[in-house]
Amino acid sequence: MHEKSWSIKGGKVLGPAPFFIAGIVNVTPDSFHDGGRWFDARAAVAHGRELAAQGAHILDVGGESTRPGAAEVSEDEELRRVLPVIAELATLPRAALPDCSGEYPVLSVDTFKARVAAESLAAGAGIVNDISACRFDEALADVLAQEKPGYVLMHSQGRPRVMQKAPAYDDVVEEVLAFFEERLQYLCGRGLPEDRIVLDPGIGFGKTLEHNLRLLREIKRFESLGRPVYMGLSNKSLFQGLLGLEPGRRGTATQVATAILAAKGVAVHRVHDVAETVRTLRLAAAMA
Repeated sequence: MHEKSWSIKGGKVLGPAPFFIAGIVNVTPDSFHDGGRWFDARAAVAHGRELAAQGAHILDVGGESTRPGAAEVSEDEELRRVLPVIAELATLPRAALPDCSGEYPVLSVDTFKARVAAESLAAGAGIVNDISACRFDEALADVLAQEKPGYVLMHSQGRPRVMQKAPAYDDVVEEVLAFFEERLQYLCGRGLPEDRIVLDPGIGFGKTLEHNLRLLREIKRFESLGRPVYMGLSNKSLFQGLLGLEPGRRGTATQVATAILAAKGVAVHRVHDVAETVRTLRLAAAMA
């Protein structure tokens, strides 16, 4: 594995490291995986602390489900959910992690709303994880230009409510590459430094099983854009479509896929099970 680095808010640099793990902290009542287990702010903070202790480099806090068919929540409600959690997790002591320079965890907010991003960054987040690529709320680009956080630029075809209705592409890899090229040019032109940006192909976001598999098979194509790849694959429904695995039985498949993707150069892995992923990626790095 080649070591990668990622600059975030304040010019802090994550890495260099062979991999980064983003632990998922869902402060939602309707997550596809945990079903609202950490909807209460105290439970979410405790979960974030546990993921940090397990070795998460990043804690990705989200207050709105983006599963297929999910309804949007109001700005005020999303802020009510995420701000107390981010503010409390921001007080966690930072520590060095094996095989990675810097101190962790750093905080990420999973949102496409400008105000939620701005207030979360003020509360202690250093990264914005945005499924919309600044297309749902164009004011988000102004926040990114002003604050210059780390930014996850993700591809999706449509909003979560409708994205899986009838996804279609002539060539999914070429179209996602072209999308990233256009969005990188747009964001850098607006004032977000390129070293803040990582690329997420958006597995399951407006894609069929075959679209997802083709992106995963050809993930190294995205290296041509010069930015690290961020992967959100953990426990997703493609494992049901391909292997017949119901929710709750996708952990082993997630770990196998994560190891393969790390060997293909994926830098950041957004996962539910941090402890198991730490073991998977340390083993993959040792055998590379």
